[in-house]
Amino acid sequence: QVQLVESGGGLVQAGGSLRLSCAAPGRTFRNYDMGWFRQAPGKEREFVAAISWTGGSTNYPDSAKGRFTISRDNAKNTVYLQMNSLKPEDTAVYYCAAGYKGSYASTFTTTYHYWGQGTQVTVSS
Repeated sequence: QVQLVESGGGLVQAGGSLRLSCAAPGRTFRNYDMGWFRQAPGKEREFVAAISWTGGSTNYPDSAKGRFTISRDNAKNTVYLQMNSLKPEDTAVYYCAAGYKGSYASTFTTTYHYWGQGTQVTVSS
């Protein structure tokens, strides 16, 4: 069992930045690939970024490339999502997720086994 707790969401103007954090207490964090997903009202949950258990590989959809950066600190059991040049269409609840090794290459929610409760990100125009 992996518990995930997101933080760092909030209200920001378009063009601004936010850094989300996801803490996963316990020694097993380093054994999991980690992902970020988001869900806007009335829409399906969509893939935002993922990182391998070593931190050596990442995966982004086209909508996030060049604006979002995922990173992790295994010593702190934390994964981060740095979001720059935010747009109103980035408004959503952002979730972090943990999956078995190799999950980072997938964009499907079903690949990931553990989920946090989510943190709201609102980008005003």
